[in-house]
Order: sequence, then C-alpha cells, then structure tokens
Amino acid sequence: MNINKSLSRELSLISLGLIKDKGGFKLNKLEIEEIFESALDSLTNHCRDELDNCESELENASQKILDSELAEGVHSSFSNVREELKKSLKKIEIVMNTLSVILDYPKVIVSSGQIDTREDVNQRISNIINNLTIIDSDIDQAMDGWRLKRLPRIDRDILRLAYVDINFLNTPVAVACDEAVNLANKYSDMQGRKFINGVLRRLQKAKLQ
Repeated sequence: MNINKSLSRELSLISLGLIKDKGGFKLNKLEIEEIFESALDSLTNHCRDELDNCESELENASQKILDSELAEGVHSSFSNVREELKKSLKKIEIVMNTLSVILDYPKVIVSSGQIDTREDVNQRISNIINNLTIIDSDIDQAMDGWRLKRLPRIDRDILRLAYVDINFLNTPVAVACDEAVNLANKYSDMQGRKFINGVLRRLQKAKLQ
C-alpha cells in the first residue's frame, strides 16, 4: 500500500465532505487549497481525539488490573495473566507515546512539498467536481436497483473516489477497491461497508469485461 496515496485518498474524502454534493459549480485552485487545509486540520484533530480515547482506555485498564491485585492478592491464580496484560499495556503505552510525537508528520510533509499529496488531492477533487454527472450515472448503473443519492454522503464520496481512481488515474482496479474498502472500514458503518463492497465488485467486473 502506498502510504502517500492512501493519505491523499483520506484527505480527498474529508475535503469532499466540505463541498456541495451537486454538479454545476466550479472551484478554483485557491478554493480547493483552502478546503484541503481544513481537511488536513480535521484529520490531525481526529487522530488526536483517537489518541486521547486510547489513553483513557489504557488508564482504565491499568486501574482495573491494580484493583484486582488489591482485591485478590498477588498469589491469585490470575497473577500470571495480569503480568502478561501489564506487559501488553506497557507496549501499547510506548506505541501511543510514539504516535503522539509523530502525529504532525503528515502535515509537515504535505506542507513542505516533499511529496505530491497536495496536488494529488487537488486532482481527485477536480475530477469529481468536473465530472460529477457522468460519475454518478455510471455508479448508478452498478447499484443494482438502488440510486447513489439514497446512500449516506460519506458512502457516495468513497465510491466516487474509487471511480476516479479506476477511470481517471489509471489505478489498478484491485488497488482502488482495496483502498475504498479501507476508507469504508474507517468512516462508514457496517451496512455502508457491505453496500460499498457490493458496488465495487460490480464496478470491477464491468471494468474487466
């Protein structure tokens, strides 16, 4: 998996959520740039929130282990299990500390221009905005009796990004589908993930015919 491309797709998905979900309008490069910056801040804040949640869960787990030791004594039959849990929690804590230090890494590399993420996001968004009618029409044909507009916004945008990958950016179909599934696993619900999987399989079959 190309980490830079995966980051581009995720930032594109967040950016699309900040844009009107209809055709017939244009955005210039500066406007897309401003949306990109907002998406980047949103992704960073989301990561920080996730780390905070993990830290809270870690503290709760550690406290429960301590409480169980005090209640049952160190010679309990669960002592070995607790020791293994302690080691695991310690490893998790180390990983979390490392993550908190490098959390701004995506923003640093994107802002520094060392990779083409910024331009890649711009290209993906522009392709969707400028071709929204044909993209939605083609996806509708793979919806098997449903309409794209009936799906939640996040699911529509995940499918649109996969379509752009396949039809505009020459991404291998299997890679585009895998990346879309990864986004669905992170941002959609169980029903959405299943539906996206089904539509992607039909898009993949149509592309290979």
